[in-house]
Amino acid sequence: MDRNRDEENGIGTNYNSEVETEHKSKTEKEEEEEEETSVERIFEGKEVPPWREQLTFRAFVVSLVLAVLFTFIVMKLNLTTGIIPSLNVSAGLLGFFFVSVWSKFLDKSGLLRQPFTRQENTVIQTCVVASSGIAFSGGFGSYLFGMSEVIAKQSEKTGVNRGFKNPEVGWMVGFLFVVSFLGLCSVVPLRKIMIIDFKLTYPSGTATAHLINSFHTPQGAKLAKKQVRVLGKYFSFSFLWGFFQWFFAGGDDCGFASFPTFGLKARDYRFFFDFSATYVGVGMICPYIVNVSLLIGGILSWGLMWPLIETRKGDWYSADLPSSSIRGLQGYKIFIAIATILGDGLYNFFKVLGQTLLGLLYQILHKNMSDGRPIEDRSSPKSSSTSYNDTCRTQVFLKDQIPTKFAIGGYIAIAAISIATLPHIFPQLKWYYMLVIYLFAPTMAFCNAYGCGLTDWSLASTYGKLAIFGIGAWAGAQHGGVIAGLAACGVMMNIVSTASDLMQDFKTGYLTLASPRSMFVSQFIGTAMGCVISPCVFWLFYKAFPDLGRNGSEYPAPYALVFHNMAVLGVEGISNLPKNCFMLCCVFFGAAILLNLVRDTVGRKRAQFIPIPMAMAIPFYLGPYFAIDMCVGSLILFIWQRINKAKADAFGPAVASGLICGDGIWTLPSSILALAGVKQPLCMKFLSRATNAKVDKFLGS
Repeated sequence: MDRNRDEENGIGTNYNSEVETEHKSKTEKEEEEEEETSVERIFEGKEVPPWREQLTFRAFVVSLVLAVLFTFIVMKLNLTTGIIPSLNVSAGLLGFFFVSVWSKFLDKSGLLRQPFTRQENTVIQTCVVASSGIAFSGGFGSYLFGMSEVIAKQSEKTGVNRGFKNPEVGWMVGFLFVVSFLGLCSVVPLRKIMIIDFKLTYPSGTATAHLINSFHTPQGAKLAKKQVRVLGKYFSFSFLWGFFQWFFAGGDDCGFASFPTFGLKARDYRFFFDFSATYVGVGMICPYIVNVSLLIGGILSWGLMWPLIETRKGDWYSADLPSSSIRGLQGYKIFIAIATILGDGLYNFFKVLGQTLLGLLYQILHKNMSDGRPIEDRSSPKSSSTSYNDTCRTQVFLKDQIPTKFAIGGYIAIAAISIATLPHIFPQLKWYYMLVIYLFAPTMAFCNAYGCGLTDWSLASTYGKLAIFGIGAWAGAQHGGVIAGLAACGVMMNIVSTASDLMQDFKTGYLTLASPRSMFVSQFIGTAMGCVISPCVFWLFYKAFPDLGRNGSEYPAPYALVFHNMAVLGVEGISNLPKNCFMLCCVFFGAAILLNLVRDTVGRKRAQFIPIPMAMAIPFYLGPYFAIDMCVGSLILFIWQRINKAKADAFGPAVASGLICGDGIWTLPSSILALAGVKQPLCMKFLSRATNAKVDKFLGS
């Protein structure tokens, strides 16, 4: 919120001549400093290319290459733990590197027609993030894969007419094309209100813009080249490390991924370090409190709760049930995690909704301000710099308008096509369910985009969960409520997710003088790329790894089972939960709300020592092994910052990105080897001394 800082800055409306003289001398100094600090004055001599020239062929070629790379990374993270860090820095950095190399090569050849600009860099960034974002919002690790037979069999319950729908490239591509563009059209008419009138910050979009602006200054370009070299070094290390590990994983529980770091008994409860370069890198990017929360959740569940509940086997649940049955121990793991996630999600939903309504009220009450700028800018000595930046940016942002009729007409047309098409893909999803969703979707998209601008928190998955329960309960058990709920979740998630992403991109474009039209076209093309790339990459995983989605496999897809069971819960209710499971769910639901409430009341400094419930819930089903990896990443970054903070801040994200990208791209050759039937030659396994003696005796007999 904009606040009047007159008193804080020591500036009053009535002051004597001595103070005025002093103020004038200060203002002169500040004007000299402003010439150096104003971002747009640095680029004052550079002409802003027209919006069509920002959309270059080379930009989209580079975007396509990076989109494939990042889709593999996001897909791997989706199918292992579901924790996906921001990859904006990597996308911006690699986009800058590839086009800079391309431009230098053409320049030396005398063929360069157009220099590389920050606007073109922003187009690449937008296209790549839009494309790889479909790997998340497309539900390949959640609602979409949750419809499959593999997941349905792990959630066996009587009395529910679930059905299933196995993944196929054709219907997945079709589904994504008819639902992924609605969010783009739903918020386009609000871009001026959000960015210029309300001046929402969109922290991720703002940070990305500052990064891109810095790349295109002389000093920033030098630092970017060094960062790219560091990223390439750790990319190579991570890729080769993944290749090396592959040789030793020739069977179940083989290889470094099953190394009993803390002993065999601890490994049985998933306490071990699995040498994953990906999650060490993720740990370097995620805040410390996220990583610590994950570890606390793992210790609470796998170190205390599950061993205690196991002692009630035969009392709380049948001793004859298989380990995968959700009416046994597996049910406690899944539904307590769901309760914690829902408690956290609903708390933040109402919190952000409240902030959104208060923010709107504030804007309405102050919309008649004389100059349209925040109060602080009207009296602050630094307003000249801010005014120059704002003047340049507002002029460019309002220059290339996107017609409102086009956005509204596009939404109606795509919604009509979707209503006619989706019931053929999902017969359980009736046309009138879709009509109701599309009537409410623009409001949901606006709330999510506005809330994201205030807090940087997208609640797309929370809106999706509301659709699961609403549409699933409406359809009912006898009319395929589970599939209907999951499909409705996909529709809602795609709309609200792409809406907030587009508004983030508009903010980035506003701060880099990229045209709104080029941002919209780039987002549109990136989304179209993602609708094809993501299903193809997922299909490669699906065919290459037969145990995909199964508990204990390399790719367990935990959120697919969580979303499926949410749909079952919405349709069937709590009647078939294991004994005392509902009571424990209520306890953890309330605890999640209480923890969030405490975090918000104690202040930011103290809140960093209170765990995050959503993060704590993730290891409930998976185990704490990946949290240990991430804490190792945090420890590396912490020690590095203690030794040399400036270097750690400059190169830490590049090291983390290299570790994530190298290990992530190794999944492509490993998938191809699996499809070709090439097996790992060795199995490195760890046994206790007694078991090893028995094996030696057996082999010697």
